[in-house]
Amino acid sequence: MKFQADRADDVQIITGYGPGWLAINRQEQRGSHLVSSSGLLQPWDCPSFAALSAAHFAALAQVCADIERNTQRPVEVLLLGSGNQLRFVHPSWLRPLIQQRVGMETMDTPAALRTYNVLAMEGRNVLAALVLE
Repeated sequence: MKFQADRADDVQIITGYGPGWLAINRQEQRGSHLVSSSGLLQPWDCPSFAALSAAHFAALAQVCADIERNTQRPVEVLLLGSGNQLRFVHPSWLRPLIQQRVGMETMDTPAALRTYNVLAMEGRNVLAALVLE
């Protein structure tokens, strides 16, 4: 699937997606990734939804804290792209995010990609944790 952005001068935009890959500003990336509107782009050690654990969410809380420290703006929302279908994690895993007052929305990965683009283009400080299966 190809995505078309209105403008992407100073924001990372998702410009394409397919099985096991996504494109950020037309640069193809393979495997699951963390992407933020503030510039973070890194592989995420999560090859599938089944591999997720509480430790992943503790690490995401740390990533949110690092983004806030570097940008002086808190992450407004964390989008969890749960793969090819909508699936939810155990609520207790979200405790580190709740303690930091970071809201999380879960959706299938294609929906998370579209939502990320909309929020990033609005100038929101958004982080997407994307499971690419």
